[in-house]
Amino acid sequence: MLTIDFDRLGVGSATRVIDVGCGAGRHAFEAYRRGADIVAFDQDADEIDAVATMFAAMAQVGEAPATAVAEAVRGDALALPYPDGTFDCVIASEILEHIPADDAAIAELVRVLRPGGTLVVTVPRWLPERICWWLSDEYHANEGGHVRIYRADELRDKVTARGLNLVHRHHAHALHAPYWWLKCLLGVDKDDHAAVRLYHRFLVWDMMRRPALTRVTEAAMNPLVGKSVALYFHKPAVRYAQI
Repeated sequence: MLTIDFDRLGVGSATRVIDVGCGAGRHAFEAYRRGADIVAFDQDADEIDAVATMFAAMAQVGEAPATAVAEAVRGDALALPYPDGTFDCVIASEILEHIPADDAAIAELVRVLRPGGTLVVTVPRWLPERICWWLSDEYHANEGGHVRIYRADELRDKVTARGLNLVHRHHAHALHAPYWWLKCLLGVDKDDHAAVRLYHRFLVWDMMRRPALTRVTEAAMNPLVGKSVALYFHKPAVRYAQI
């Protein structure tokens, strides 16, 4: 399940990409399939080990071009171990809402992006997230949980203050918003509840089959209740003064 529109990113052969806070690796795997030189970066050792295993499996079965390079790295998003301007594309999907020092994290994302490159950030959207917080403290008040709810314009301003330009935004995963409302209402750990299991089964079926009806329905719902908002930024190229 991708939140980011990779066609808009133009990721392809030899594109240098870092997926910061990669989690289980969904966006890193897509970048690898498209031929990018990808770094999957996360602080969770178990997640990084699993992503590295999947990269190896993808390479073995030819799911990614032989020219592509994939690396899984454990580290801190507040201190990325790369020089300025290393990457053509920086992805930060659903991580900033977890980081208390989000301004410091944004500064690092911008720092490692090359001039002319693209940064894409996704976070939970304000209204669906606010409903989740209202229904359940357990949803967010836990170690590693969500520490804030962003308004899209607030997040935009935090990034553009670093010199980047917003070039596009969209919403995603409207069908997932009711699933999380249901879990928050019944209990976030009540995965065995019949209603939760039934809705989860529907989501899995939708992701696997992608029928036209649900694709059209979700596209129509996304502007209203899309669970996530994705913001795309361009880092201006450096201009040298003529002597």
